[in-house]
Amino acid sequence: MDRSLVNRSPVSHRATLFTESVIREMTRLCVDAHGEDCLNLAQGFPDFAAPAELKEAAVDAIRRDFNQYATTWGIRPMREAIADKQRRYRGMPVDPETEITVCCGVTETMLATIMALVDPGDEVIVFEPFYENYGPDCILTGAIPRICSLRPPDWRFDPDELRRTFGPRTRAIVINTPHNPTGKVYTRGELEQIASLCQEFDAIAITDEIYEHLVYRGEHLSMATLPGMRERTVTISGLSKTYSVTGWRLAYAIAPPIMTNAIRKVHDFLTVGAPHPLQVAAATALRFPDGYYIELLNGYRERRDFLLEILHGAGFQSYPPDGAYYVMTDISGFHEEDVALAHRMVREIGLATVPGSSFYLDPKRGRQQIRFSFPKKMETLRRVAERLQALRHLPL
Repeated sequence: MDRSLVNRSPVSHRATLFTESVIREMTRLCVDAHGEDCLNLAQGFPDFAAPAELKEAAVDAIRRDFNQYATTWGIRPMREAIADKQRRYRGMPVDPETEITVCCGVTETMLATIMALVDPGDEVIVFEPFYENYGPDCILTGAIPRICSLRPPDWRFDPDELRRTFGPRTRAIVINTPHNPTGKVYTRGELEQIASLCQEFDAIAITDEIYEHLVYRGEHLSMATLPGMRERTVTISGLSKTYSVTGWRLAYAIAPPIMTNAIRKVHDFLTVGAPHPLQVAAATALRFPDGYYIELLNGYRERRDFLLEILHGAGFQSYPPDGAYYVMTDISGFHEEDVALAHRMVREIGLATVPGSSFYLDPKRGRQQIRFSFPKKMETLRRVAERLQALRHLPL
């Protein structure tokens, strides 16, 4: 036997280049230690019910036997509802037959998009801090990440730094607005700067807009609506956050037909298709009236303001988010690094958060930050307030 085969690693090299999700790890550690008494402000999912009308639509779809494979890239009623919603809220006409791909959550949608449009060795620009999936997405596809920094307190980027990240190998840039983990909402001026560089360097914009209806200050703008960007933008969004169904794993990519065709092929061989009965129900949610989104935003604004208040009282320096449902904090007043403090909170007060280092390519850049999420009942957040007060009296 060839001795080189005996010593060969049983796992691929790429699988050694990233860790498990830190967000989901923190959830697991808290639940393992405290069970149902764990207060989970790590993973961004609600602890309150999804809309009753949406749940009933799913149950009805199952009873009507929409239980087999659907069209790989999404059933027509859901694609039509997506197109109608995009027209209604973004003023953007979309062809449901040739420009929409329904996938299994934004996670799969983003990976399928990068696999479909980016070749190994191409460069992908990512703003940092970034949602933790974007790094592994580049590794899994063989892309090379190029970082442009978002700097507190307002999380703006330096236009000169951004220009320096673009080059002849730039294939795409990922823009997440509203932004996870900071809550940044990109301004029109910032998006126009990015759009200008995309056109100059013939790059694709991939936008993650899953928090599009959660904007507390400013306005949400879709990159694809800017002049010259429709033909070079993939717009990604989904149902998880807006309709409180993170476990349904329904999302979609809107792109020009030539890109959509490639995304659909990759999606087909990744997951075949999203759950059929849930797609039937999704068509109902996507046509909810304006009042639903107003009520949703008002509820999250109340939670945001309450969390900012209790974090201040507990000694955290918070960066108030303009959108999404997360608060990034500076923890320098605790004289601990992010992982140590996050693990101490899990262990001693049963509160899960996310160490800031997980949102950076170089973990050192996030050692003085921790992220809190707030898609929770006010009752839950009041319990969080009690535990954070207890944290202040615990020995280091």
